Amino acid sequence: MILRLRSLLRKAPLGLADIDLNDIIRETVDLLAAIAVARGVELRSSISGVPLPIRGDRIQLQQVTTNLIMNAMDAVSDLPSAERSITLSTARNGSVAELSISDVGPGIPPDKLHDIFTPFFSTKENGMGMGLSITRTIIEAHNGKIIAENQPNGGAVFRVRLSLTS
Repeated sequence: MILRLRSLLRKAPLGLADIDLNDIIRETVDLLAAIAVARGVELRSSISGVPLPIRGDRIQLQQVTTNLIMNAMDAVSDLPSAERSITLSTARNGSVAELSISDVGPGIPPDKLHDIFTPFFSTKENGMGMGLSITRTIIEAHNGKIIAENQPNGGAVFRVRLSLTS
């Protein structure tokens, strides 16, 4: 993972392959399931019933998903354990595959929404401010887009959009 991240930052070519975004999400959820249990967080998945074929670097996209899920776990950590939940969903939207990761935490301070992808900016007390910046860099290297929004009923949602190959 570190070698691929260094390659990305040096603008080296990605290790692109034809992959299904649904598979990446399932693999990442499986990988993080034990951490979620240990932190008292319920991971809910609503994976599209149709394949979402994209061209991408599997490990980098797993890193994106891992970072977004871990951030969501941090966001709900102060809630009672019965309320800690994160929902991951995938969908086909025209020629785009969309991944949404939403939490029920406090959301992102509205005055900070425009800064969260900026390097070294963090809303966490001990955060380095690199995770979301790297996440955006990876998504943009895949010719995709990532946005963050606050949900009307509380919590935040991050949406990743990547072009479908078919």
